[in-house]
Amino acid sequence: MNIPADLRYTKDHEWIRMEGDEAVVGITAFAQGELGDIVFVDIGSEGQEVAEHAVFGTVEAVKTVSDLFMPMTGKVLAVNPGLADDPAAVNKDPYGAGWMVRIKPANKADYDGLMSAADYTALIGQ
Repeated sequence: MNIPADLRYTKDHEWIRMEGDEAVVGITAFAQGELGDIVFVDIGSEGQEVAEHAVFGTVEAVKTVSDLFMPMTGKVLAVNPGLADDPAAVNKDPYGAGWMVRIKPANKADYDGLMSAADYTALIGQ
């Protein structure tokens, strides 16, 4: 299972990567594997301030629909435009082309409170 050490994670299976004053958010390889083939991504929160743990969108897979939870409070600056035409990018490359949103965190220090790769690995029992 691919769990990059340079990311932070949530118990809801989102990952986040800081890039300067912004952060990129997506779902983990574990999450996309559990969901199965992703057929639709619905994120309508662009331009909105979304609180930590609040729902910022949904992913629809063949088996189910799952909410996406914000890892830390921030304003959604951009939604991945490629997911409209290729939602399966989340299955193929969850940490790259399958990213969900880019945010401006309200408090960058909150990043340090998220789970490390080792903590997340223990959570999913890998």
